[in-house]
Amino acid sequence: MIVWINGTFGAGKTSTARELAGLLPDSTLYDPELIGDALRRLLPHKRLAEVDDYQDLPSWRRLVVDAAAAMLAELGGVLVVPMTLLRQEYRDEIFGGLAARRIPVRHVLLAPAETILRERIANRREPGDPGEADVRVRQWAYDHIPAYRQALGWLTADAHVIDNGHLNARETAQRIAEAVRTDTAAVCDIVQTPEPTRETVAAGVLLFDDRDRVLLVDPTYKPGWEFPGGVVEAGEAPGRAGVREVAEELGLTLDRVPELLVVDWEPPRSPAYGGLRLLFDGGPLSEAETARLRLPGPELRAWRFVTEREAEGMLPPQRYARLRWALRARERGRALYLEAGRPTP
Repeated sequence: MIVWINGTFGAGKTSTARELAGLLPDSTLYDPELIGDALRRLLPHKRLAEVDDYQDLPSWRRLVVDAAAAMLAELGGVLVVPMTLLRQEYRDEIFGGLAARRIPVRHVLLAPAETILRERIANRREPGDPGEADVRVRQWAYDHIPAYRQALGWLTADAHVIDNGHLNARETAQRIAEAVRTDTAAVCDIVQTPEPTRETVAAGVLLFDDRDRVLLVDPTYKPGWEFPGGVVEAGEAPGRAGVREVAEELGLTLDRVPELLVVDWEPPRSPAYGGLRLLFDGGPLSEAETARLRLPGPELRAWRFVTEREAEGMLPPQRYARLRWALRARERGRALYLEAGRPTP
């Protein structure tokens, strides 16, 4: 199990985590910041200059999950993780990766009042490097407060919140330990999607409204928006898989197997295996059908009808390319074969 202690800079995560590791049986402190420090030494300066924060590195997010899984396999017990996560898509990627490895996560947010938070930042001192370094670190912490404030909406909905404004680290850790013991800080409700061990076949279904906008869904377990659909099960026809996934994800029963729009071969890019990605035309939804759409809590966060241009800013590039060509295939009335999102020949 992992107890993930979230909160902005100055919330008291690290000192609380040290105390909590002494309170929970068989627990170990695991600080993903050490992975960020290692990547700063290992990656070329050119690559580091392309990101504002090491959390923006896909390698950091993968290594956080891999290292946690390796530590739990070796040590067992509980990992106490003090780490700020303010971007929901990074939380989705990391917690979804942990869920895929069957690692339960209890998400705790330390949320002192902003006045107390600013006071703590003002009084913070960097050990062994006083003066100018203190000023830089404090300013850096102040600069993150607006992002923290903006993230509070999803954070407070996702995590067990503790106002530790008037608590010391020991008292805060005791609150967390009690919340874990009583299950008040519940395990995050994330769908467990096992990581593939070989190439996969996935089927997505495009559904439209009366303005010809396409429906996208927002998964809780990975970053970025997606098409309704999923991996084709063994012995299952891809078209039938698309129908099944639409029913499971949206509560909508399609009365026919939808027509094929594109077949896209997704090449393997480590650590992903790639495979075939098929998109089908589920056709337009009536107002009554749209009103009946329902989302499963653990798997999808939201759905939305969007234009092609809006989808460009919501989908990863290769997924958007797949959508773009699927819409062209729908206009032309014939299916297309793609490789890595490009028509062939």
